[in-house]
Amino acid sequence: MAHFAEINSNNIVLRVVVACNQDIANNGGELSEQAAKHFETVCPLSYNGVKWVQTSYNNNFRKQFAGTEMYYDSNKDKFINKQPYPSWTLNNNDDWQPPVSLPTPLTYPQGAPFASFWDENGQKWFLKDGENTIYFYNYTSNAWEKA
Repeated sequence: MAHFAEINSNNIVLRVVVACNQDIANNGGELSEQAAKHFETVCPLSYNGVKWVQTSYNNNFRKQFAGTEMYYDSNKDKFINKQPYPSWTLNNNDDWQPPVSLPTPLTYPQGAPFASFWDENGQKWFLKDGENTIYFYNYTSNAWEKA
């Protein structure tokens, strides 16, 4: 099944819709402007939509599968995730990176990592275990400590 992302005037994804593969093949083929224009006749644009852009569920093209609120960079011809925090920046692969990398997280005896989350105000990482105990990473001692 083919998929199209509806883009607004700011190149933000509004929604993603499934399309018929045969319709794509009969109207210009994969990644064609003709197929995108034909899809507009099958599934009209919403009030804020300005165009359809094909996306790949298997991430075979345009970097990754489009999702609501992602950005479509028409110069790079790829979908980019929404910036998670103001301090994060895009790397060369167009992936968002924190100003401080996540240190190796603590893990449960079974090997699963604790849940990690970023504190934008403090510019540091925290972990939470199954009992909701919070840990922070102390960069002075290079160790996780209970908060």
